[in-house]
Amino acid sequence: MFMLTLKTEVRDTGTKPDTIRKAGKMPAVFYGKKEKSMPISVNLADFLKVWNEAGESTVIVLDTPEGQKESLIFDTDFDPITGVPRHADFYVFEKGHKVSVELPIEFEGISPAVKDLGGSLVRVLHELKVEAMPKDLPQHIIVDIISLANFGDQVLAKDIKLPSGIVLKENSEEVVVLVTAPREEKEEEPAPIDLSEIEVEKKGKEETAEGEETVKEKEEQKKPE
Repeated sequence: MFMLTLKTEVRDTGTKPDTIRKAGKMPAVFYGKKEKSMPISVNLADFLKVWNEAGESTVIVLDTPEGQKESLIFDTDFDPITGVPRHADFYVFEKGHKVSVELPIEFEGISPAVKDLGGSLVRVLHELKVEAMPKDLPQHIIVDIISLANFGDQVLAKDIKLPSGIVLKENSEEVVVLVTAPREEKEEEPAPIDLSEIEVEKKGKEETAEGEETVKEKEEQKKPE
């Protein structure tokens, strides 16, 4: 399997990070279970190219003065304003050992239950935990949803066909994706009319009218003949 390579330089920790960035490079560090922490710098443009192709789930070969080291982009710090990466951590694998990682899931195909029956596709998992030798790790796991033909159909973790060399570490009964029936839109029933309120309001109007007539009669009596 082809692996991306990123050239690195040993970084002088006495040099300010901003100075490194102004030179078009990015401060970084690599470390591992049996690998001491090493401050490095990488060309920012090269890192962005690798980041766009690999993300955090594809093995990257670090070309260092000590030789090539297989690693993953373990963590990346981004500038909150520009969104440009300003630091990265690389985790170096122990040679000859398998690694457990969570790979992103990509769904492909068309579900008949969605296309023909109007069902809703519910993606339960977005990543799948697997184990493999670093060289065998793919960028993502593909899940075909063409088998979802009826409401309630689902794909479990154990149903996924994994590439050679990849071992499932997720719960085998874990639901990855399923189809549900479309929700029925209920017609809103009009609120019941409260007759007592109408009667009270009507009664109030009648009392007001009677009161007005009484006042009018009293005024008529006060008028000089």
